[in-house]
Amino acid sequence: MAALDWLIILGYLGVVFGLAGWVFLRRKNTPDDYFLADRNLGWFIVGASIFASNIGSEHLVGLAGSGATDGVAMAHYELHAWCLLILAWVFVPFFIRSRVYTMPEFLEKRFSPGSRWVLTVISLVSYVLTKIAVGIFAGGIVFAALLPDLQIEIAGTVWNSFWIGSVTVIILTGIYTVAGGMGAVAYTEALQTVILVVGSGLLTIFGLRELGGWDGFRAALDPDMFNLWKPLIPAGVEGTWAPVMEEGRQAWYFNQNYPWLSMLFCAPIIGLWYWCTDQYIVQRALGARNETQARRGSIFAGILKLLPVFIFIIPGMIALALAQTGDFSALNTMVDAEGNVIRETSQAAYPLLVTSILPVGVRGLVVAGLLAALMSSLAGVFNASSTLFTMDLYQKFRPKASQQRLVWVGRMATAVMVLIGLSWIPVIQGSRGLYEYLQGVQSYLAPPIFTVFFLGVFWKRLNAKGALSALIVGFVLGAFRLGVDTPVTLGLEGFEGGYAEGSLLWVVNNTFFQYYSLFIFLASVATMVGVSYATSEPSYERISGLTFATVTDEHRAESRASWSRRDVLGSIAVLVMILMAYLYFRG
Repeated sequence: MAALDWLIILGYLGVVFGLAGWVFLRRKNTPDDYFLADRNLGWFIVGASIFASNIGSEHLVGLAGSGATDGVAMAHYELHAWCLLILAWVFVPFFIRSRVYTMPEFLEKRFSPGSRWVLTVISLVSYVLTKIAVGIFAGGIVFAALLPDLQIEIAGTVWNSFWIGSVTVIILTGIYTVAGGMGAVAYTEALQTVILVVGSGLLTIFGLRELGGWDGFRAALDPDMFNLWKPLIPAGVEGTWAPVMEEGRQAWYFNQNYPWLSMLFCAPIIGLWYWCTDQYIVQRALGARNETQARRGSIFAGILKLLPVFIFIIPGMIALALAQTGDFSALNTMVDAEGNVIRETSQAAYPLLVTSILPVGVRGLVVAGLLAALMSSLAGVFNASSTLFTMDLYQKFRPKASQQRLVWVGRMATAVMVLIGLSWIPVIQGSRGLYEYLQGVQSYLAPPIFTVFFLGVFWKRLNAKGALSALIVGFVLGAFRLGVDTPVTLGLEGFEGGYAEGSLLWVVNNTFFQYYSLFIFLASVATMVGVSYATSEPSYERISGLTFATVTDEHRAESRASWSRRDVLGSIAVLVMILMAYLYFRG
């Protein structure tokens, strides 16, 4: 990092804090303003903010690392841009019409207060274990790659660059998030989107140039690295349900390198939960000034969502190709003497590529993009977490709390969850890979939430008891899998070799996470439908406008007036680009 690089980074931070300060000075200090930016966001800010919140630390670090280890396998998740079209055309009318602050609040309107509280707890647990902890961890990885020799001794304890980076990112992000609320988050994320896309695009271009262009890039790697559709059964395995060895541990007969079956049926469940029902994402649409802006912003985010395949996964694959040439000392740590990828060090593929191939000045811009991603993802989850805790839990117990008190509580809730997230980092360090860890935890917690939202909107007969039962059953099954996996991941005493082969816990621990997620989904659906039909019908008058079957003619007319032909054309363009990507990366 040269002086010019540091000047560019400082300039970026100055603009971010200047923009956040402008929002802070204009604040109204009300819940509407702090949590939803006074419901006055335009489509560009909505779309850019959704994209920046999603494309955070787990992508620059985890997704690039996945590209280096597994090729384009994880591109399935990025090609879920079509899920944003479901948000735009299916859910936005319901969410905007209901005037809710949070997704649990919508569930209360559709089902019951119990559903709201359970979803709030599940969401907060999910944020701490995934978004907050992952964001902190990724910040440490970036700083460790950029400043490997940095150390500070405090009270006899030596802090290395990993922990210095983690804490620094938290402090910088926390300052403007806590002070400015949703307005500061949304406007700074719009700025960060531009820096992120430009910086990562430049990294891809410089990387391809080192390899002699796209043809040279494809020739440098195994063709299977460019195949989205992995086989159901790994090559060379015979028999039925015979366990095989994968990297020294027992694994089920099914291919665990993201086979087509799990990607086709499980991955969309996670995608639809995340893009259509997760507070972290949907809060930006809730902050739109009307249905038109919310829908258009969601479509715009769908277009932007197609970029990560080329600006995150491809750079990770480029880093591996360059590492195997042996010409770049920093990148050489990604492979062993035979040129085989090392999963642990490959998690830093993106920052290692930055330090290896970019010229002075450009390097500073790309590092600013790295910081933009780290800060935007953390800022989004800080704001979403404080909104959930304050509006769905605290306000229920303190209904007479002043507006200023609600804002203060939201700020304090953020600080507590950050501390819990810090304590969970050792579990992430012991996982197979950052992005795989993230997808695994989400796969265990998301299915029951997806179930109650989608079936709740499309099936009016399902009632509050069915929804609550599905949430509880699904959460228990997911928490059980986490409880089984965690001791093995940490390598705790007595769990170094896993569980006794053939035991129930061994089966659970070794079942591919996507198949277990599909099991949770089916159990949640069966529970919701079974309990609902075993109990009384809901009051259709009370849920008017909250399901397709109870939408009034007036609601339909309002929604139809909110979109035009260009919204339809934009949606078609997203679908066409997704299809082209699937056809190209078909192996």
